[in-house]
Amino acid sequence: MAYTHSTALRFGDCDLTGIAYHPAYLSMLVDVNEAMFASFGVTWKELMFERQMGLPTVTLNIEFKRPSTYGDILDFAVHVRAIGRASLDLETVVSVRGDVIWTVKQRIVATSTLDHKARAWPDDVRAGLSRYLEPLS
Repeated sequence: MAYTHSTALRFGDCDLTGIAYHPAYLSMLVDVNEAMFASFGVTWKELMFERQMGLPTVTLNIEFKRPSTYGDILDFAVHVRAIGRASLDLETVVSVRGDVIWTVKQRIVATSTLDHKARAWPDDVRAGLSRYLEPLS
């Protein structure tokens, strides 16, 4: 089951013609990923400051299919495709009124904020992510 989240495209996310400014999409993606973790009770604040974990993106492959405009409601569907020892593969599909506007494949790696080396996902985080696990067939 995908994690779903909706957000409105704000004026500040657009260029002067009212079309989404693509870097704003990346900021939205971070917000959605953060909300997905919070949905299973683990905040990024807790991970970063209490558990001293970083969550850097190491790969990002975006395909833009059509523009979105000021006021559109963007519907995000985040599919967890794989959970490795320290890696997390996500595929996010973003739609407006049922039409896909962009997709992204992303790999995040759990790291230590002390030495920046990969570290295994804690059991509670792995369990939370597993509720959204949908491996590709």
